Amino acid sequence: MRRLLLIVVVAGAVLAPATPALAHGGDIPGATAYRTSVTSTSAPGVRVRAVEAGARLELTNDSGRSVEVLGYAGEPYLDVRPDGIWQNVNSPASYVNETLAGDTPVPATADPTAPPSWRKISDATTVRWHDQRTHWLSSDRPQQAVADPSRSHRLRDWTVPLRVQTSTYEIRGTLDWEPPPPTWMWWAGAALAALVAAALAQRWPGTVRVFALVAGLAPPAYAVLRTLDGETPPPVLILAGLLGLAAVYRHPPFFLALAGAVVALFGGFNETRIFFAAVTPTVGPGWVARLAVALALGLGAGLALAGVLRLRAALPEAPEPAEAAAVAA
Repeated sequence: MRRLLLIVVVAGAVLAPATPALAHGGDIPGATAYRTSVTSTSAPGVRVRAVEAGARLELTNDSGRSVEVLGYAGEPYLDVRPDGIWQNVNSPASYVNETLAGDTPVPATADPTAPPSWRKISDATTVRWHDQRTHWLSSDRPQQAVADPSRSHRLRDWTVPLRVQTSTYEIRGTLDWEPPPPTWMWWAGAALAALVAAALAQRWPGTVRVFALVAGLAPPAYAVLRTLDGETPPPVLILAGLLGLAAVYRHPPFFLALAGAVVALFGGFNETRIFFAAVTPTVGPGWVARLAVALALGLGAGLALAGVLRLRAALPEAPEPAEAAAVAA
């Protein structure tokens, strides 16, 4: 029990960092074919990265000065000051950027030529926002990708202007389309892991501890990768992982079946959308996140199957017809 409590405390420390200000509620793609990358930032003391699978830009102002993000008409849009984040309600970008699709109506009062009307939205010095200059806005696949879907394509280089007092700077980046990964390979790998785990757990019961350890660690590892990319992952990933880890110490048949099923469903199957697109909502190479999901799905299913087989083996055998007749007589 103490070990599980320690795991909960560590997971909470990792998954509960200081939250940056969100300029808008917005939305996060589960996985996408479009990779938004930040290549440089010319403003001194300013750090920028793409987060949430490229859905937002994240700017951190360590300069000690006011840094303005300019909108689509060059108007002041966000002001990241030492005392917090301010948003210009007269900027059309304040409404367009509310969602990833940019489909929020812009009120008639939003005029990029009007003097800024600032509204404070946070005390932080880090802000995240959707920016249409960094996204592929069409619902259609790019022509380059249609012509050759087997390789990556550079769609455009983009810039987002910044202003510090009277000096202008730029965030520079790229937008690429990337082909999907070999989806069948991840499904096949998960199926193979399930069969191997179930077979070995039946033949050598001691291997259950190893499979439960790996299966239990996979969902929290995936949650950490999502957290480092700027997203708050669903708590069920941590809970599924804890249930899997509990099976390392105690694994009677019913609990083993239950723990395996929870890990496979909530840590694996619910996250298989990342098998279908190149860009995942995680840091690092996409294959690392896919491996974590495939292990949770496959090993969780294998442990669940092993638990069911053990439950079946523990049931009393039905009497033979002759024995039943003798007992009745």
